[in-house]
Amino acid sequence: MTIDLFSDTQTRPTPGMRAAMASAVVGDEQSDSDPTTLALCERVAALLGKEAGVFMPSGTMCNLTSVLVQTRAGDEIIVDDQSHIYNTEAAGAAAIGGVSVAPLKTRAGVYTPEQFEAAIRAPGRTAPKSALVSVEQTTSFSGGSVWTLEDMRRIRDIAHARGMKAHIDGARLLNAVVATDIPAKDYAEGFDSVWLDLSKGLGCPVGAVLCGSKDFVSQAWQWKYRLGGAMRQSGVLAAAGIYALDHHVEQLRADNANLKRIHEAIADIPGLGFDETAGQSNILCFTVAGLGVTAPDFAAACLTHDVRIRAIGSVIRVTTHLDVSEADCVRAAEVIRAVALAFAGKRA
Repeated sequence: MTIDLFSDTQTRPTPGMRAAMASAVVGDEQSDSDPTTLALCERVAALLGKEAGVFMPSGTMCNLTSVLVQTRAGDEIIVDDQSHIYNTEAAGAAAIGGVSVAPLKTRAGVYTPEQFEAAIRAPGRTAPKSALVSVEQTTSFSGGSVWTLEDMRRIRDIAHARGMKAHIDGARLLNAVVATDIPAKDYAEGFDSVWLDLSKGLGCPVGAVLCGSKDFVSQAWQWKYRLGGAMRQSGVLAAAGIYALDHHVEQLRADNANLKRIHEAIADIPGLGFDETAGQSNILCFTVAGLGVTAPDFAAACLTHDVRIRAIGSVIRVTTHLDVSEADCVRAAEVIRAVALAFAGKRA
């Protein structure tokens, strides 16, 4: 059987989650009469310290909705250059909102408050208005880096002082929570919008919850209709989210620990390149150019040994999740190490 470390989006609902979905009490989401969906939104809003939440089909839709509510056509948002919102959301902010994106060059997906402040545009008749800043906690394509609470708050405060809104892409926010033991609401405090993904480490088949003030969520609902509408008996999906919050959060600690095991097992191999921040959560990125091989060829070699990892450009990404055990991760590390040493031997 293949050990799948391609992404934590590869998780499948557990038997307990499937049972919770099958027995969910449902209504009509459009009329606020689906009790399970309402319960999930209230649960996540409380977790994040916000007034309200809205259930969305995806995190991409959460990011886009946050941009559409908090900007207008011709504005600009500031993000890191490796962020999901910049690279893999089909330019939705530009295509639908008429909003441009200013990507900040980062080493591991984390820019400094000073970088952010320097990127805020001075008002001018020929320039877009800097309207929104986004922080991705944890980072995704750059290796699961965990932002410090201090830097997040400094960025938030700079944004507000300059008349901007501050947003958190919280796809893997709870991986940061278990890595640092800092509550989610502390990370989210004062941010104008924040969302939590349910379909990654938490193991749900679909969904995310976008939170903010009651006014923000009211406007988010309007955009939800414009982008596709209510999901009717969405409690079937929301029940998976409630189950995950009850049963899968502590699993994220195991995911982070398993990633650390893999990192420690391969960190000393000549030819592999790691950032000094590598191994902070459940994602590990490294380069293989020093082995004289491309990332796709390295990933293909690992797959011949039933270990699936992801090549993203010139980088390898490994992601742990609840569908891979400690034994799986030990085995995967052995395979990655053996493949790397084999390529190193050929180069020598």
